[in-house]
Amino acid sequence: MDDNEAREEVVVLQTNLGNVVIELNDVAAPRTCGNFRKLVSSGFYNHTIFHRVIPHFMIQGGDPNSKGDDRRTYGLGDPGYSLPAEIKLPHVTGAVAMARLPDATNPHRDSNGSQFYICVQDCPSLDGQYTVFGQVIRGMDTVTKIAGQPRDKDDDPDDRIEIEATLETKQQALTENPQ
Repeated sequence: MDDNEAREEVVVLQTNLGNVVIELNDVAAPRTCGNFRKLVSSGFYNHTIFHRVIPHFMIQGGDPNSKGDDRRTYGLGDPGYSLPAEIKLPHVTGAVAMARLPDATNPHRDSNGSQFYICVQDCPSLDGQYTVFGQVIRGMDTVTKIAGQPRDKDDDPDDRIEIEATLETKQQALTENPQ
């Protein structure tokens, strides 16, 4: 795939609450975008869940542990590697960024290899700390709906919100996911 084809490709996250279309920013975060595409293409994210939802803040998913039923392991999984930080973009509404371990154990701010989050609103307190690599271009209503789901004390939704992730052309995704 050449660079122009990659830029025309978007990620569609299908959930039982609606779909989310994400445009990746290969200029700001080329390694992270390449990794995200690889995981989507391989089916890695399919049947994972949004395991952390916080109203007016963010929703988090992409943990392979969330394919199982042991909620105590949610948020601890990865594909067996981390990614170097590509910290450039701000955390605006709809920003898609990689989760990571805290600074005390991760001073270089390397990203988790698979876990990501989506900002429900502007989160300037996170700027300069995490790799933002994409932007929701359709489906913020779905993101907000997910963030508002009933949840437990660990911010894990009471009901599973499973993800099916696909790569589609931007035109196809916007046509199939009308506002």
